[in-house]
Amino acid sequence: MEALIQKMNILGLLKEYKLKFGLTLFLILLEAGLAILFPLFIGYAIDGAINGNNYGAIQLGLLGLAALIVGVGRRVFDSRFYAKVYKNLGLKIISKLQDSQSSKKSARLGMIGELIEFLENSLPELISSIIGLVGVIVIIASLNLNVFYGSLIVTLIIFVVYRLSSKKTIKLNKSSNDEFEKQVQVISNNNEKELKLHLQEMMKWNIKLSDLEAANFSISWIVLISFLVGSIVVAVSDGIVQYGALFALIMYVFQYMENVLNLPLFYQNWLRLKEIRERLENV
Repeated sequence: MEALIQKMNILGLLKEYKLKFGLTLFLILLEAGLAILFPLFIGYAIDGAINGNNYGAIQLGLLGLAALIVGVGRRVFDSRFYAKVYKNLGLKIISKLQDSQSSKKSARLGMIGELIEFLENSLPELISSIIGLVGVIVIIASLNLNVFYGSLIVTLIIFVVYRLSSKKTIKLNKSSNDEFEKQVQVISNNNEKELKLHLQEMMKWNIKLSDLEAANFSISWIVLISFLVGSIVVAVSDGIVQYGALFALIMYVFQYMENVLNLPLFYQNWLRLKEIRERLENV
């Protein structure tokens, strides 16, 4: 995790807040760990209800309460912590652009906002998805080895799909950011033709990025739906007949699908932020 953050560089500021940043990372990890347990506890609650006891339901309720306390506490803390980081980072970067155009300053400030948004919102989701994916795959392995092997193959396929398109993604993000840095200047020129051309260029790069993501997502979704259907058939044919156990396995497969679909989105966002980081570091 530290290597990921250091690659963003710009993290001289976060070193000033290492204890607070460590606390938010701890809360993220705790929240992710609790989330992994839900399908398992739902299975316990179902089997307990079928057998006439409520212990499983009580445990599920306590798990939900713990997840609520940790999740709300982290979000309240993060909003205040990252607001301070955004203010200090913005002052530091913009002060180094004193002789630059207002258009570039405005664009860089917006890019700093994207960086902070990633740290505050996307990073916790990314960590949760990684922990969730690893945890879910381990639990699937304990429930059914054939489904576990299938999940490894599917993960590899989706990784290859997005890895092959990474260079094109970086190129499109660079073109989009180049155009974005002209925005304030174009608006201040008050030239309708120039503004129209600028907006067309902005939308052109957004559309190209969206089309690329749609193609990658379509391939991934087909692979994952095939895996879900296959998991149900394999689980039943392997002799899982207890309803709670079967439900827990399918819930974990579904949770696996959600985590696998989320990771490429974070990867795309990371590629965009990598290009933004290079611009900020070149100030």
